[in-house]
Amino acid sequence: MASRGGFSSRIGFIAAAAGSAVGLGNIWRFPYEAGENGGGAFLLVYILCILLIGFPVMVGEIAIGRSTKRDAFGAYYVLGGWKWSLVGLWGILSAIMFLSVYNVVAGWAFVYFIQSIDGSLLNIKNFGDHFSNQISDVTDLFFYSMGFMVITGLIVAGGIQKGIEKAAKILMPALFILLIELILYSLTLDNALVGVKYYLIPKFEDINLKTIYSALGQAFFSLSLGMAALITYGSYISKKENIVGAAAIVTAADTAIAFLAGLLIFPLVFSQGVSPSEGPGLVFVVLPSIFASMGTIGMYVGAAFFLLLCFAALTSTISLLEIPVTFLVDEKGYSRKKMVLFFSVLIFAVGIPSMLSQGAVDSLTSFAYYEGKTKAVFDVVFDIFSDIGLPLGGFLMSLFISTHWKLTNFHTELAVGNPRYPGSFVQKFLSFVITFFAPLFLGIMFVTTVLHKFFGITLI
Repeated sequence: MASRGGFSSRIGFIAAAAGSAVGLGNIWRFPYEAGENGGGAFLLVYILCILLIGFPVMVGEIAIGRSTKRDAFGAYYVLGGWKWSLVGLWGILSAIMFLSVYNVVAGWAFVYFIQSIDGSLLNIKNFGDHFSNQISDVTDLFFYSMGFMVITGLIVAGGIQKGIEKAAKILMPALFILLIELILYSLTLDNALVGVKYYLIPKFEDINLKTIYSALGQAFFSLSLGMAALITYGSYISKKENIVGAAAIVTAADTAIAFLAGLLIFPLVFSQGVSPSEGPGLVFVVLPSIFASMGTIGMYVGAAFFLLLCFAALTSTISLLEIPVTFLVDEKGYSRKKMVLFFSVLIFAVGIPSMLSQGAVDSLTSFAYYEGKTKAVFDVVFDIFSDIGLPLGGFLMSLFISTHWKLTNFHTELAVGNPRYPGSFVQKFLSFVITFFAPLFLGIMFVTTVLHKFFGITLI
């Protein structure tokens, strides 16, 4: 196996792992999920899902990676044999397919950033029509998405320390600073506190099964769980590191960014009297209209926001590309740079049907899904490899640790670099979640999502 290298420090790993977790899920998806599910009620349930399921699953993935120092396929193969290695392969495939659509959305953010800089976004009359036209006209989007993939590839080609770690140490602080600056501005707007109240004060009557289901799905999407990202990054950290402590910091950082994104967006939305339940169009339709209404200052605020969105997307595209690259570098000993080029081209090509399915090609926009139902290819890929694939990956990982690798070996790995771990409350908590809680909830989520997405049967 070729020399793998590794993170130079704990801070390097935490920055990279936090970058993997922080992405479009925090800035784009979290606010609209919160807006559609009661604001404060969703935030409360989301935090509970992060603590009770997301954090333990993250610890499990990092432990599997570090214990073997292998890619996802190799890690499962070493610990569980050929059958369990299929779980690793599923994670790698999910990363490839997920990145293929993720890069398309990153291209949207890139387009809007450029349009904010040149001021053209301020002159739009109908932002709904503009967004529809923008994503269906792939002439520009093709090159913006390609550019995003090129930037991602150049960083990953630099290796763990000089590429991924170095970029994370720049991007994560920059993202945080931009976010804080935008929040401070949004809180000065009229009616901003109405948005803060909606976001921070939960109405317990709004908490139902749908809220829990949405919050758990968002937790997995946001933390990049279930698709081998943290197994891959975990394989590059030292045996001296405290996995539980590092995972806690990464989880806290990701949750903080999502929380701050809501604290930015809801004051903006309520300042203009707009409904917070606008769905996926909240960021690309509602917010640009708000920036336009601000006049000249809106051009700068909009440019800063979409630059923030680009930074968030880039931290995640880096980790997603690293997953398949590490796989073939580890298993076949291929050159990292050649694998980066190969997978960058492959993933971009795989994403073209998703790009064309936003109105450019009718057969891809109205793709046969199940009887009487059609969806865009973009949505089909997202459904399979995100909404279904992520909880499936977490469910199988939990079963693997509890039934095959065994809790004894799991805890032994976590005790390395953490002498206080044996016998602690955290050990008992992780045992319970990995053995019972996570498989139960993730199994239910997987079944209900499959029934809903593929058969139109809604149980929640």
